Amino acid sequence: MNHWFKLQVCNGTTVDTVNIKPVTEESSDDFLYNRWRFIYLTPWPTNSTMDQNTKKQQVAAAALAYIKDDMIIGVGTGSTVNYFIEQLAQIKHRIEAAVASSEATAALLKKFHIPTISLNSVNELQVYIDGADEATKYLHLIKGGGGALTREKIIAAASAKFVCIIDDSKLVNVLGQFPLPVEVIPMAQSYVARKLVSLGGQPLLRQGVTTDNGNIILDIHHLSIHQPAELEAEINQITGVVTNGLFARRPADVLLISDGQSVKTIT
Repeated sequence: MNHWFKLQVCNGTTVDTVNIKPVTEESSDDFLYNRWRFIYLTPWPTNSTMDQNTKKQQVAAAALAYIKDDMIIGVGTGSTVNYFIEQLAQIKHRIEAAVASSEATAALLKKFHIPTISLNSVNELQVYIDGADEATKYLHLIKGGGGALTREKIIAAASAKFVCIIDDSKLVNVLGQFPLPVEVIPMAQSYVARKLVSLGGQPLLRQGVTTDNGNIILDIHHLSIHQPAELEAEINQITGVVTNGLFARRPADVLLISDGQSVKTIT
């Protein structure tokens, strides 16, 4: 039987209410010890987490309006897109196929029995549905939090219409609070990092991550990006950079934004 407790850590700071259940020492690497037993802490979803998921589900459902019969569509990567794939599964009989922007997305599409096809097998995608880590009212984006920025950028370039789906927490006035991802050839890591420092950012290696293309990601912190198209081009000119997560030279065509009550459209 599970019980609710309000815990305090040793420095007196209150920890949020969590769901606690007894386990053995052998069954968990994550435990706290008291004089009676080991306990495993399972965080309970907060209202803010549940509200954000509701927003993601709402905007994912709104994106279905852009899916027409017999389309071949591009499908992005990320938590909001995962909700879109769940919704797409309900109308999968209407589309011809989907092009996935990552191996993770391809696996989820396969799980829902949605047919997939290689981008090399089509001339142009009618529509591409994807999320973003940050977006502005000018339809400029930062993407790549999920590590799929290169394939996402390729699919966006090959699509007639790019529909970006976000919750309102992702809408910002100036890009850069979310660290800008840059996909880099591994042997160029140090060289590229020095060049990025000269642009005013602080690049940090994303630990334990290898992209679907076999590369690394440097996340640039402490940027305030007032000219995203110019910075996108400048970073991409650095030898060793595959691409970066700015989508300004090829921005979204439609931005769908959920606030939990309604979905706003910016074009």
